[in-house]
Amino acid sequence: MTVPDEAVTRLWNARGFIFDMDGTLVLGDRVNHGLRPLPGAVEMLAWVRGRGLPYVVFTNGTNRAPAHFARVLREAGLDVPDADMLTPASSAAVMFARRRYKRVMVLGGDGLTRPLTQAGIEVVPPADTPGGGAGHETPLVDAVFVGWFPEFTMPALESACHAVWAGAALYSASETPFFASAHGRALGTSRAISAMIRSLTGCRLTITGKPSLAALRAAAARLGVAPKDIAVVGDDPLLEVPMAHRGRALAIAVDTGLGTATAYDHLPAQRRPHLRLRGVDELLEICRKETG
Repeated sequence: MTVPDEAVTRLWNARGFIFDMDGTLVLGDRVNHGLRPLPGAVEMLAWVRGRGLPYVVFTNGTNRAPAHFARVLREAGLDVPDADMLTPASSAAVMFARRRYKRVMVLGGDGLTRPLTQAGIEVVPPADTPGGGAGHETPLVDAVFVGWFPEFTMPALESACHAVWAGAALYSASETPFFASAHGRALGTSRAISAMIRSLTGCRLTITGKPSLAALRAAAARLGVAPKDIAVVGDDPLLEVPMAHRGRALAIAVDTGLGTATAYDHLPAQRRPHLRLRGVDELLEICRKETG
């Protein structure tokens, strides 16, 4: 593949990295289990550490808490400390704290609730779940937060709608319809559930995960690096590249997940990735040339 000199120079001068997980560093099954490192992934993280550069792994998945994701990645052979793992719940906790939200209804499991409770936010379950109320009896909350929720029910939908009608803001972990798995595209739940709530209530939706600028800023804060000095590496044309452009970061696309050979051809030049590579193995090759 042709590698632009200007993009390579930016890569070599990057002060921090954001790596996507599924389709970039690893591939698993349709429920995000059985993760296996993609070619070059283990070595790429080792190179970044060896250069003394900070990095985070940011997945839009919310079926696990960040620390759980980090543990699973370590079990798969990738050295990812708990503090270097981010999800949309991580950035949501930052957003909710800034907006002084005290109580949030969560449509999801531990992967969503744990980062919020750790940030001191009270989590309110919807109806038909442990501790949940029934429809209009749901307590008042500041926000409704939707994520990975395969146990979703109609009573939960009713609870969420009543909360929104009562003034709660609606947030979704992700609006992308799919994530990459070893068996192809796997369906997410956030978009489908939030679409139902929006259809019934007509409310506005805010995204906490990729490709939102809020997600990039949360990752940049964790890195201690300005967004413009970060290299963002991912496989999903709807997520990492748009997020990078929103913060003037370096956008690097790999073809090991959802991206295809023509995924970016319909976009104007300013919205395409700065670097388009076969995978993190090729990224590693380019990085190593800078040092050797």
